[in-house]
Amino acid sequence: MIYLFTDGSSRGNPGPGGYGAILRFGQHEKELTQGFRLTTNNRMELLAVIIGLESITRPELPITVVTDSKYVVDAVEKKWVFGWMNKPDFGKKANEDLWRRFVKVYRQRNVQFRWVRGHNGHPENERCDQLAVRSAVHGPLLIDEGYELLEAKRA
Repeated sequence: MIYLFTDGSSRGNPGPGGYGAILRFGQHEKELTQGFRLTTNNRMELLAVIIGLESITRPELPITVVTDSKYVVDAVEKKWVFGWMNKPDFGKKANEDLWRRFVKVYRQRNVQFRWVRGHNGHPENERCDQLAVRSAVHGPLLIDEGYELLEAKRA
């Protein structure tokens, strides 16, 4: 079993943001984190899961994603995202670029989700939050092209 712990953060919504993820397989552990200059909390929550899943080099192994994001967990477990993708206006859905990327990697893995309450003392969730906040505050900050391009089109 591979465990993927994730969290996302934004300092303002939108604002500078970041994600943190921990991959654990047996005694092996890897931390993943990145900051972005302008994004949203939901994008960072979802991106943490995507980056974690994409980083797994043994897709045949079962994966448990542990996250405090109801946005991500509910969209997958209640199958909302799969319904959204079948609608003609899916391109107008918030974070459509990331949802497409998520579904692609999700379908190539054996993934289950476990929700945990955020900021409630769960050690890995707290560490992921620290990684996400540190990346959002201290950078380096990349451009979240999916978010910034969409905002530019709306302007």
